[in-house]
Amino acid sequence: MRSVGLDLGARHIAFCEVKDGLVVERASVRSLAQLRSRIGPDSPAARIAFEASREAWHVYDTLVAWGHDPKMLDTTRVRALGVGHHGRKNDALDAEVAARAVDAGRIPEAHVLSPERRALRAQLSVRGALVETRAHYVTTIRGLARAAGLLLPTCTTGSFVVRVRESTLDEATRTLVAPLLVVLTGVEAELAKVEHTLSQMAEREPIISLLATVPGVGLIVASTFVSVIDEAKRFKNAQAVGAYLGLAPSESTTGGPSKRRLGSITKRGNTYARITLVQSAWLILRSRAKDDPLFQWADRIATTRGKKIAAIALARKLAGVLWAMWRDGTVYDPVAQATSSAKGKRRDARAQGAQAEALERAAKKLARRAPRRAQTSEVAMS
Repeated sequence: MRSVGLDLGARHIAFCEVKDGLVVERASVRSLAQLRSRIGPDSPAARIAFEASREAWHVYDTLVAWGHDPKMLDTTRVRALGVGHHGRKNDALDAEVAARAVDAGRIPEAHVLSPERRALRAQLSVRGALVETRAHYVTTIRGLARAAGLLLPTCTTGSFVVRVRESTLDEATRTLVAPLLVVLTGVEAELAKVEHTLSQMAEREPIISLLATVPGVGLIVASTFVSVIDEAKRFKNAQAVGAYLGLAPSESTTGGPSKRRLGSITKRGNTYARITLVQSAWLILRSRAKDDPLFQWADRIATTRGKKIAAIALARKLAGVLWAMWRDGTVYDPVAQATSSAKGKRRDARAQGAQAEALERAAKKLARRAPRRAQTSEVAMS
């Protein structure tokens, strides 16, 4: 089977074919259609590698339809192949690196989302853009009102337009913000449509409704988690899910295992999924729901290490809880979470006890050695 590499640029697609370690053809085209003579449905089958990106899903589907074996490269591991190591952005060289990796059989493949998850993610992207637009307009209108000497009352974004129209804005400011209110009203209407579509999609995905039973996790967070994870079974454990979402702490072992240091989270993976989980964590922390084991667990961390660290830790725990529920097909069980938290607390207590015993043994050993060192010192001085 042929070995081909593509670099999907914004304006050009670089093509490179390698055989037995040698480049046999290069090309640069403006669209995938222009490569039809080389990798179209009538061409010999090929393994074709390209880096994961927005357009990569469309390219993947097209290449499958043309009878090829597409290999989407994992962006977090692609530099290990040598992509970008030449010190400059060169599409032709990157395509060659991908082709050589295919030819050598060393491809770090990315997970390809199912069509259903892609459709879900697309709707979430539209919703995200509308929410961002709404927030920008609300902030702008509040700023204009403040400039006129009026603080608009705190309210939900859904009732903001009504509250502005009921406010005591002067005529000049009211005229100034009028076009913004018109646009904001339209954004609200479109947002309602998108959220209705998402609700319908969630009805066809029972797992979304199941995950939404977790405190602080609603339709949007559950939908985002499902659209990113795609399949629960592709992860070995909860730690792997946290790492995939960039919620695992960075680690340095320079100087050997005894010098292991943990830093801030890696922030790799899907940014929006990570942000929504952190927002859910803050919602749980602020709820002060003392009967909820998730709050109790995070509150203990907040007491000793601060709320920011507690929120990140809780977001990571939430990712693990959602993954386990998905894997087992179960609803949120506070009792099970409380038991799990208790086990973790006992495990920490045992670890602290073992550490205390080790320190005590070390102190006794040093105490026994101290007289001998003193005697040795006296002999040396004499």
